[in-house]
Amino acid sequence: MPAPSVPLAYFDREFQVPAVKILPGQYHAARSGAITTVLGSCVSTCLWDPVTRVGGMNHFMLPGDAARADAPWAASARFGVYAMEVLINETLRLGADRRRLVAKVFGGARLLAGFDRLDVGPRNARFVLEFLRVEGIHLLAQDLLDVCPRKVHFCVDTGKVQVKRLALVPHEPVVRRERQYLQGLDGKRSGEVEIFMPRP
Repeated sequence: MPAPSVPLAYFDREFQVPAVKILPGQYHAARSGAITTVLGSCVSTCLWDPVTRVGGMNHFMLPGDAARADAPWAASARFGVYAMEVLINETLRLGADRRRLVAKVFGGARLLAGFDRLDVGPRNARFVLEFLRVEGIHLLAQDLLDVCPRKVHFCVDTGKVQVKRLALVPHEPVVRRERQYLQGLDGKRSGEVEIFMPRP
């Protein structure tokens, strides 16, 4: 099922700030508030300009291929090659300077046995690190790979990102989503919670 085109706005009672929750294929940039998401094999990049304090986050499912302009990822934020470009553009539109952008990246976990063959999480992780290197965007922090889902909370006002590693529960939405996604890829052939760990 496609993600809604508009991320969900809500009030985060834990952090007492207005927030926006993004799903796979979504992105959001802002001058204040928070942006949150839950990741499995997907990857999210948080971009931030420390001078203007403009920031944004995306959530993509596969890298995509920049060489194929006619492919589905040419205009879909489900693919990293597009999700990164539109996120950069959204932060610039709100006043960020590309030369000052810094990044923090998260996700790329292996939640299901079937993903061993498709290598989705590691592919996403390798893609985002290489993209940032090529684009000259400084990487401040990363929490990639492993075998657990993550909840990511990005405070745009401060640039601080907090990550909560979640227990792998078979019926959790993120696990169901991963399973449905894996089945879709095959068809096309192509607990407990740890405390928040602040990232610098």
